[in-house]
Amino acid sequence: MCKDNVNHNGQIIYFSHGGGPLPMLDDPSHDKMIRFMKNLPYQIQRPDSIIVFSAHWEEDVVTIQSGSEPEIMYDYYGFPEAAYSVKYPCKGNSELAFKIAELFKKNGIKYRLDDKRPYDHGSYIPLKMMYPNADIPVIQISLHHNLDPLTHLNVGKALRPLLEENLLIIGSGFSFHNMRRFDFEGKNTVDPLNDEFQDKLIEICCGEKNEEKKREDFIHWENIPGARYCHPREEHLLPLLVCVGLSKGVAAKVFDDYILGKRATAFLWK
Repeated sequence: MCKDNVNHNGQIIYFSHGGGPLPMLDDPSHDKMIRFMKNLPYQIQRPDSIIVFSAHWEEDVVTIQSGSEPEIMYDYYGFPEAAYSVKYPCKGNSELAFKIAELFKKNGIKYRLDDKRPYDHGSYIPLKMMYPNADIPVIQISLHHNLDPLTHLNVGKALRPLLEENLLIIGSGFSFHNMRRFDFEGKNTVDPLNDEFQDKLIEICCGEKNEEKKREDFIHWENIPGARYCHPREEHLLPLLVCVGLSKGVAAKVFDDYILGKRATAFLWK
């Protein structure tokens, strides 16, 4: 863990958050992802607050969770009873929510505040592995229902001033999200289209230094080989675009392994 004398600037991470509550049920196909999530706090400095862009929240305008003590929702179905007893009683951060609203207003991004919105599993499932004591305030920000790449890159860019604060900004999605192709028995099979898409994400996020080129690559992400195979619908990729819009440099690849039988990646910007 980083010490107090470290310069506490904001950090950004995009990760693949797994299948619903399965990490909480010790599902074997999530073993490597669970280890990654539990070890992640030792790779980063402890933040004062956390902001999560979850693939599981879309609105017609970008919406900021502003309640002081949000509840959680069990936004999944068909799982064992234990999946519905998960708790994550962290605090919200209304002051941070209003600060984000001002940044959106300044940058011409339409927004609303929502003090009733609960946490969805794209937030509390990974955070329960990372910070099980639920002792860091968390707020979520929605995706835009238009699923437009440029919209989400610009949402991220608008929040760049927050990188001057000791915050952790999380893009919680899944770099492969074709539900018909997951193997819920966790059998890892050769999948060239999956590999090609993950390799290109790594190349862009970790290798491309030119910001405009990187933005163009993600505006036209559908041109990447395997794009629509890996993402028939792109809501699990868009949190990555928010992170890319936020970032000012190249990422470090911090996870590249199998979840539910498919290769998935995670990226960290410090």
